[in-house]
Amino acid sequence: MPSISKEFSGQTVITTFEMTPGTAQDLMDELREAYDRFISHQPGFIGAGLHMNDAQTRIANYSQWRRREDFQAMLRTPEMRERNRRIASLCSRFEPVMYEVMASYD
Repeated sequence: MPSISKEFSGQTVITTFEMTPGTAQDLMDELREAYDRFISHQPGFIGAGLHMNDAQTRIANYSQWRRREDFQAMLRTPEMRERNRRIASLCSRFEPVMYEVMASYD
């Protein structure tokens, strides 16, 4: 399970997806399967959370990795490249961005 803490020394990735309500559940299913069958088994994976807005037009994915290189290596695999093509067909755009935790509040 990801933990938001300023002391976290790994890599945080927040990916946002934009879609229509008609494809939101299909995209969520695709993302869950990707985590269940592939992403969560990759070296350096720590944890992730998937969030959908009420209008079903956006999904936010928060993930943590031990190192930036672990996340990048996962993206370059043939399996993830194929999965990303399917994911891209279900949304108008998606963008993974790497972040550092600057502050956390309980």
